[in-house]
Parts: sequence; C-alpha cells; structure tokens
Amino acid sequence: MNVPATREDLMIVNMGPHHPSMHGVLRLIVTLDGEDVIDCEPILGYLHRGMEKIAENRTIIQYLPYVTRWDYLATMFTEAITVNAPKQLGNIQVPKRASYIRVIMLELSRIASHLLWLGPFMADIGAQTPFFYIFRERELVYDLFEAATGMRMMHNYFRIGGVAADLPYGWIDKCLDFCDYFLTGVSEYQKLITRNPIFLERVEGVGIIGVEEAINWGLSGPMLRASGIQWDLRKVDRYECYDEFDWEVQWQKEGDSLSRYLVRIGEMVESIKIIQQALEGIPGGPYENLEIRCFDRVRNPELNDFDYRFISKKPSPTFELSKQELYVRVEAPKGELGVFLIGDQNVFPWRWKIQPPGFINLQILPQLLIGEMIIDTPEVQDINSFSRLEYLKEVYGMIWVLVPIFTPVLGITIGVLAIVWLEREISAGIQQRIGPEYAGPLGILQALADGTKLLFKENLLPSRGDTRLFSIGPSIAVISILLSYLIIPFGSNLVLSDLNIGVFLWNAISSIAPIGLLMSGYGSNNKYSFLGGLRAAAQSISYEIPLTLCVLSISLRAIR
Repeated sequence: MNVPATREDLMIVNMGPHHPSMHGVLRLIVTLDGEDVIDCEPILGYLHRGMEKIAENRTIIQYLPYVTRWDYLATMFTEAITVNAPKQLGNIQVPKRASYIRVIMLELSRIASHLLWLGPFMADIGAQTPFFYIFRERELVYDLFEAATGMRMMHNYFRIGGVAADLPYGWIDKCLDFCDYFLTGVSEYQKLITRNPIFLERVEGVGIIGVEEAINWGLSGPMLRASGIQWDLRKVDRYECYDEFDWEVQWQKEGDSLSRYLVRIGEMVESIKIIQQALEGIPGGPYENLEIRCFDRVRNPELNDFDYRFISKKPSPTFELSKQELYVRVEAPKGELGVFLIGDQNVFPWRWKIQPPGFINLQILPQLLIGEMIIDTPEVQDINSFSRLEYLKEVYGMIWVLVPIFTPVLGITIGVLAIVWLEREISAGIQQRIGPEYAGPLGILQALADGTKLLFKENLLPSRGDTRLFSIGPSIAVISILLSYLIIPFGSNLVLSDLNIGVFLWNAISSIAPIGLLMSGYGSNNKYSFLGGLRAAAQSISYEIPLTLCVLSISLRAIR
C-alpha cells in the first residue's frame, strides 16, 4: 500500500472483515484524509482454505459434500461445476429430464443469491425494509430445495450424469405457485426501490466502470453486463439445456451501481421465465445416467464379490479421470465460476484449481473507492459510493421531506399563541383593567412566557394527598371534553346528523368532567381544596343547561 509521506494528519483504519459470501473474508486497510479515502488495500482472504487440496485427495463423489462451502449463497452452482468437470472429461451424457431439473435448481439458486445481495445492499445505503422482505421469498426457495434434496443449504444433489433423486410428487405445482408469487414480489421491489428518489441519488452515476476497464480487470457476471457487454455463459457455452428456452441476457450500458442493481433485478425475472418454461416442458425418463456407474470404475476383483454380497452399505461409484486437462465454467450469480482440472488416470484429480468470481471482481475495489467517503466502504459486494455533493443532496432531500410535517405544526403553534394573546386582551377589557404584561412584540409571546413559568414553578402536587388520584382528575375532565367532539354524530359540513342523539351524548359526555374535578378535590386531602372542587363541579353542572341551549339553537339554525 502506497501511503503519501508528505501528510502527517492521515489516519489508517482497519475495516472488516466483511462478507461477500458468508463469514468474514474481506478486510480493507483504508487510508483517510478526514472522511475522504485516499488509499485502500483489500485483503481478500480465503474461505475454508485447503479446498483445492482436499479435492486432490478425494474422489468426485466424496468431494461433493465439501463444495457447497465455497459459496453459501450459490450452492447449486458449486455442485454443478464439480460434476461438470469430470462429465466433460469422460464425455458423459446427461438425460434430458436431469438436465431440466438441473436448470431449475440453478435458477432457483440464482434467485436466492440475488435476493441476499439485494437485502444487505439496500441496508448499506440506509434502507432497512427490503432486508426483511428478501428473507420472505428466500425462505420459499429454501423450502423448495428442502423438499427436493432434503437439505436447505448443503444439498449434495448433483451427480455425474444427472441428479441424486427425482422431483417429489407435487413439487412442480409448488414451484409454479412460487414463480407466480415471486413475480408480484419483484414488482413490489421495483415500486419500493427503483423509483425512490433517495435511492437514485445514492446509486445513479456512482461507481462507474467503463467497458475497457471491465475487460481489463477481468470482471464477469452482473458487473460485466452492467458495463455494456452482453456476455452470459449460458448463451456463450450453451451448457445444460439453456438454448431450449426463451430468455434474454440482461445488460445495461451506464456501468454504475444503478445499472448493476437493474441487471440483477432483471436476471431474477428472467430466471423465473426459465423455470416456468422448464417446469411446463420437463420430459419424462431417468434422472441419472445409470450406465456410467459401470464405466471407468476401479474394481478389486478379489473383494468385489464379497462387498456386493455381504456388505449392506455399498461403496460409492468411483471414476477414473483420464489423463488430460480442461477448464470448465458456469454462469454463477456473481460471475464466472470455473474449475481447471487435470486427470492422471486415477480416481483423484491430479490438479483441481478453482476460479471464484468474487475474487476477481473485488480487485477493482480500490480504484472505485479512492476519492470517495469512508461511509461508502462497507458496500463492497456491489461497489456503491457517492461523493460529498451527493451526501449534501441527500440531507437536503430529507429536509424537504420533513417540511410538510413541520409546517402544520408551526402554523398550529402560532395560531394557539395568537388565540391565547387575544383571550388575555379580551379578558382584560371585560374586567376594566390594563392588559397583560407584554412579552415580545404586542405581547404575542405572553402565552409562551406563561407556559415556561408554569413549567419551572414549584411542584403543585399536595404532599399529604393521594397524588395519583389528584393527577388523574384533570385528565378525566379534559378527556371528556375531547370525547364529546369525537362521538357526536356530525354529518357533512359539521352539521348534526341526529339532533336528539347529539344533544343527549353532549350532555352525557360533558357530565363526566365534574367527576374529574371532584377527584382532584378529594385527592388533595385538604378541605379547602375539596370545597373548591365542589364549587367547580357545581359551576360545571350549572353551565350544562345554557350550553345545551346554545348548542340547540345553533344546530336548529344550521338545519334550517
């Protein structure tokens, strides 16, 4: 890492480990100038080191349970590449039904991987809601995996020349129901995310990768197709039976984070189209090429008869790998997943070299992070960064969202202050005395001054009384007044829809207010306060008759 030696106020921050696939495998050593990244050294690390050497000391069947640990998000693809390498080495044919089943499982795994990319990607830019939504659909995919393979993540389902078991009864109908449901879910994602202005501010025109850069860095998968290159191994290599289905390669030409998002969203829709076509056209026949069990199997003529006659657990079939070499690849969700295999006329591979897509794609990370802000660095799976100007735009956007909320609150507050000021002036005029003490211009802040004075005065609760009863009393009086406006049957234009019931409810609800006054007087444990409460209750009751007459006259006037 090249750290500038001319600056003394730089800070080196160790970020990570992050997890593009699962447990922490990515560490970033970031050099900061304030909040700006001026240098970044990614230490990619290794997930389950020794996988290649384990492969060189196991048969293909023995090694299959290991390969799902390469990438927990795309387990079917790791199994597919593991069995496709010796399949091509031995020129083994796969039955048509098995090929269709493989395509279905691969596309379901692609959807599950893209979903678990989408959730953390949105969480990294501040949107937490999609993170919970994606697990809803992802669990449905794992339910399908569990029904077909017996396992939710570590399937061990692919075999050389086919799959381990046929689809169970009712699985196809269940998968078709999932496809119909998932299409509505994708449309929900697009409504929630794609047109969101804050989301667009964060990702549009950010982290741009040009066509030449993508090729020179050896990028693949959505990162390559988002830069304007229509390269998909399902179309290029025509493996399995992808050429029998009608689907399109998803690509964009802008090369920014928004393009990579749109490519992955489009790929999930195309995967559903492929799955639906495969389910509707899946042929009959065997799910595994059973004849290959007799080919290239290492036999021990002295023990073979004994094993197959007297040992209940039969040994797994083994295959001699011919003395040649080849490179096999598949289009995994993150990009090109490849294996370089060298056979040596043995059951164990002489060389087994894995090329993971994430290892290649993450090499461009330092180039995209340098010059950006530190807040962008956790978003490592799909490089999503934004500049200081875009950060200010987001802050201003949030302020404009809050303006419609604070405007009515401010208007109501000013209105209340004006009404209180007017009430004090009118009261002073009626009582033939000089108006209230002025606070602020024309006394409009007098109400705020009165409220502040009450907040900082001494505690008005009686020391020897029932404080709970004393506190509940005023609340009952106020609640009764509010309830009277909530349950009275007003019609259009605030006119009583039922005069008799309205007047009756008004009297009934307003009669609760004296109860609160009596509770406060009684809870004070003071006879003078109690007498004051009785007096206030009597006044409240005596006011009900003229109040009812006023309401009645106004209501009759409005009805006419």
